[in-house]
Amino acid sequence: MGTTGIADEIRLYLRARVALIVLVTVEEQRALDVLDQVRRDRDPSSDLVTWDIADGMESASGRQLPEVRQGNPADALTKIQELARREPRRRDLYVLKDFHAFWEKDPAVRRRLRNLAHTLVFTGSSLIVTTPVRTLPVELGDDAVVVEMPLPEADALRRELDHLIDSTKGVKSTLTPAGRSRLAQAALGLTAAQARRAFAKAIVRDEVLDDRDIEAVLAEKKAVIRENEALEFYGAEESPDDLGGLDVLKEWLRLRERAFSDAAREFRLPAPKGIALIGIPGTGKSLTAKMIGGLWRLPLLRLDVGALFGSLVGESEERVRRALRLAETVSPCVLWIDEVEKALASGGHDGGTSQRVFGTVLTWMQEKTAPVFVVATANDVSALPPETLRRGRFDEVFFLDLPTEEERREIITVHLRKRGRKPEMFDVYQLARDCDGFVGAELEQVVVDAMYEAFAEERDITTDDIARATARTVPLSRSQREVIEDLRAWLREGRAQSASFAGAAQAAEHQVPVLEV
Repeated sequence: MGTTGIADEIRLYLRARVALIVLVTVEEQRALDVLDQVRRDRDPSSDLVTWDIADGMESASGRQLPEVRQGNPADALTKIQELARREPRRRDLYVLKDFHAFWEKDPAVRRRLRNLAHTLVFTGSSLIVTTPVRTLPVELGDDAVVVEMPLPEADALRRELDHLIDSTKGVKSTLTPAGRSRLAQAALGLTAAQARRAFAKAIVRDEVLDDRDIEAVLAEKKAVIRENEALEFYGAEESPDDLGGLDVLKEWLRLRERAFSDAAREFRLPAPKGIALIGIPGTGKSLTAKMIGGLWRLPLLRLDVGALFGSLVGESEERVRRALRLAETVSPCVLWIDEVEKALASGGHDGGTSQRVFGTVLTWMQEKTAPVFVVATANDVSALPPETLRRGRFDEVFFLDLPTEEERREIITVHLRKRGRKPEMFDVYQLARDCDGFVGAELEQVVVDAMYEAFAEERDITTDDIARATARTVPLSRSQREVIEDLRAWLREGRAQSASFAGAAQAAEHQVPVLEV
């Protein structure tokens, strides 16, 4: 829903004679612009009256208003009630800024607000509270409707960019219309004010706007998203070549590489919803999530489940809703929920907060219409409720097992190449045999350990260095063999698709045996 959609929703509530609307947004000026447009379209002779604790009561039309005692919210409500009763046929909008700060601590303010809402029902005027938080006092739940103002869409950001270019003297722009659209697209997820600052920063850097500024705006967006606490922005840096093995999973992703394109929409192809990656720690689940962003050339957002939980009542639920709204605004994108079982790690000792947060995420995954591809990873599938992984939330559930010998060769080759070594200079086949039962993270670590040894002796790394590092390592497959067997039993029950083999029988045939310690 863009600016037009939110204006239409407010108009609908005004026609329904809703007397109290709580407009949730951090973009106060943008909200006032929308409300003023709604007011003028509804009745050009009406007024938009605002009140805040610093400037008191002000009229958009310049009419004379009664004096309100400085910093007294209760007096402001009384004066609004008097104005509405004096001229009940007027269709004015009264806007209270940051009023959540007063209703939270003063029961008298809450009572006056309810009384005013009851009075306005019998007049043509309505009361609107702008607030950055969704939390509403219980007493107001029956009298108010909550409307959340979405972040600006690409078209609105494009207009902001065009206005800035046209109104700033001395700016040289080499951007084509398509380039301007890409620059506006890069700012999705920012407020209008944040986008203007990002565009202005790009302009004053060298007084030239070109394609290079797209990366500069993306960098600004990363910083803003990082302030969200629960979301982290990743660049599209990984590719399928950085991930060894997992051929079935890679092929599944390649088939959907163009799923978010205009051509796919014209083909009436629904956007994929997401995948769940279940398996042994260190087998590449996190790397796969990063690789999807690079393969599909989409922004990758990581949802930090631990950062969602706050100390105040309702704070956690508000954080998760804010994070999910931001993901929808940035869409099409990939949303990575790492170790999703951590959302239920409290064991029920947090007053039900974790269940409510987890339920909010699951409901959103089921009902979302925005093109957000969810990648959920989990190590302990037993901690997840059965409904978590059902069809409708995910397109597929993949199981990542211990890498086979062939996959271990690929993984060792990847890590040697990433560190500037030529794999053909090493006996990769022998190393893969020696590393039986190792996961990808352990294979990377033995290469790194071997490099430390060679660096200390001021020489280059050899096959023998890696072999010695391998001999010193006790793989996870030995120290947690019971956990691995439980996960494999889950696969054998047909609850997931192997990430490496097309059929369950083929996957079982090629499974790496788990050895005793």
